[in-house]
Amino acid sequence: MESPLSLTKDDRLLTGWGRTNPSLGRMHRCADAADVQRAVLAAGPRGVLARGLGRSYGDAAQSGGGTILDLQALDGITFDAAAGTVTAGAGASLDAVMRAVVPQGAFVPVTPGTRMITVGGAIGADVHGKNHHVDGTFGAHVQRLTLVDGSGELRELTPDGPSASQFWATVGGMGLTGAVVEATFDMIPVTSSLMSVDTRRVRDLDEAMAHMAADDAQHRYTVAWIDSVSASGRGIITSGDHAPVEQLSAQQRESALAFAPKALATAPPVFPSGLLNTLTIRAFNEAWFRRAPKERVDELQSIGAFFHPLDGVQEWNRVYGPRGFLQYQFVVPDAAGHVVRTALDRLRSTGAPSFLTVLKRFGPANPAPLSFPQPGWTLAADVPAGIDGLGAALDELDELVSSVGGRLYLAKDSRQSPQMFARTHPRLHEWQQVRDALDPRGVFTSDLARRLSI
Repeated sequence: MESPLSLTKDDRLLTGWGRTNPSLGRMHRCADAADVQRAVLAAGPRGVLARGLGRSYGDAAQSGGGTILDLQALDGITFDAAAGTVTAGAGASLDAVMRAVVPQGAFVPVTPGTRMITVGGAIGADVHGKNHHVDGTFGAHVQRLTLVDGSGELRELTPDGPSASQFWATVGGMGLTGAVVEATFDMIPVTSSLMSVDTRRVRDLDEAMAHMAADDAQHRYTVAWIDSVSASGRGIITSGDHAPVEQLSAQQRESALAFAPKALATAPPVFPSGLLNTLTIRAFNEAWFRRAPKERVDELQSIGAFFHPLDGVQEWNRVYGPRGFLQYQFVVPDAAGHVVRTALDRLRSTGAPSFLTVLKRFGPANPAPLSFPQPGWTLAADVPAGIDGLGAALDELDELVSSVGGRLYLAKDSRQSPQMFARTHPRLHEWQQVRDALDPRGVFTSDLARRLSI
């Protein structure tokens, strides 16, 4: 067996999107499902892990000393217009899916804040979007998936029937039950590629939360940007729906389903440490808040502008400098909504500035034991890594979140403890039993799995 210290051209120092906690893994580009099976059967003592586009923020898609399965070549996309479904390889990006099917009158059932994630990643993280209160997570729309398990066997899993427990363990299972190689999922029918958007500026956090709670059923998509450095927690609520073709002008109707978004810029490769601080974020947040209208309804926006504004800047994660950043995202029940303000106050007092602070509403949870969303509130804040006192502040918030029945999002996490994870996932043992049946040799693992003692 080759020594782990003998580096080859396939060895890669990998991080998550937050660019923290790098580890060295050996990349293996898989051409098809059979190639994935062979790689699993040949796994060494540090195991294997599937990786897509590397958009989980922490250490979920890396495995020090292990074999990293690059599945981007598994990128086939087939749209069944009659059934309203897409069958796609695990390496196909949501960007590619949208480019293929939006012009045919369909939209993905769920998209997070970036379309630069793979179908396999969307299932493994069970991603959510601005429509969770209406449509749930991505996994809730998957009709079937094909999994290579820890014995190298191909399994067909569905949300109902004999394989249901294995299906739901894989949804939200962060790639630890096996490697998803293909999936079929429902799509949303649309008649245009534009969004009809309402925007409302709110003076404080209480007003934002009151409006969002009251308007759950009014729009398919809703999110609030919160000014994290303002003591009031002022913000901007943006709600939207897919614009019917009847709302478009005659000229717009000529290309009603056109969808060809482009990145407008690329972030420079080097940013100095400390560029994003309380002063610069306060200035940015002030400008961002003032540019928003006090109230505007039925504005037509592109899909990219409404769902994925940061995709317009390639490599935007570089702006946090060489030390990188982390995202702290939690969910708490409705009755514990006060934790949102406490978290904002604690981050502000620590001097942890964030210009990407978003608040969303969650609806009912799905059957997946490790899926993040549950009914209530979710707050996400991006903060530069290495701020003095940040670790202690987040540890305190962990305790508060867990005490009220909340949890953290594994796709964004880079630092919670095994104790925090176990406390906040009461069905962990159930998930582990299914995982062990799918992977009796313990082949699939990751830095995240080791850190959390999963």
